[in-house]
Amino acid sequence: MENLSIMSHVSIGANDLNSLCKFYDAVLATIGAKRMIEHDEAVAYGRMFPEFWVNTPLDDGHAETGNGIHFAFVASDRSQVDAFHAAGLANGAIDGGAPGPRKEYGEPYYGCFLRDPEGNKIEATFWDTEMDASA
Repeated sequence: MENLSIMSHVSIGANDLNSLCKFYDAVLATIGAKRMIEHDEAVAYGRMFPEFWVNTPLDDGHAETGNGIHFAFVASDRSQVDAFHAAGLANGAIDGGAPGPRKEYGEPYYGCFLRDPEGNKIEATFWDTEMDASA
């Protein structure tokens, strides 16, 4: 199967690895992702390969969020976006934008925004190709 992504993987730093991984266990399960690799200092999530890593900083320093950076996860439909948002809120996230269309991103866009328990900005998005005139 061809991988259509242009990215191999991304990783975020965690100050409390176990706690943050419990959050991502719940949230990423809503879009069909699971733990794929586990080490003492890192956990990788994905559907078919490890794409999203949560790890302690290599320099043993304090993990910080990047201003302007966010991570968007692909959902298969609107209900997965809704479930992602609900699971996030139920597991300690801060709401950054309820699920819904955002026409400024294109008519087919449907998504939600959260901040995980350590402040990282995350999103779940569904692009409805049936509404996409350019597809």
